[in-house]
Amino acid sequence: MMSTEVLVRAGGLDVNEVPDGYIIYQMASDRVHYLNNTAAIVFELCDGHRGAEDIISRVKKMFEDASSVELEACIQNLLNEGLVQRLK
Repeated sequence: MMSTEVLVRAGGLDVNEVPDGYIIYQMASDRVHYLNNTAAIVFELCDGHRGAEDIISRVKKMFEDASSVELEACIQNLLNEGLVQRLK
């Protein structure tokens, strides 16, 4: 189970919506990231008011076939890539 720490989107990101998700340019590392629709929703829910468990619960209500394991991996990937961070 993931931590209940609140998650927030990182600064310095240029977020562009595309038909099937987001393309995000990360200025600090000069990297481009592609998020599919589900990852884009997870990213949006990282608004500084929700923890991982709340985000997973909300996404599972939107997508009946979404698995907790896949959503936890999505959040972990967003954290690892520096697109979201734990609110201190």
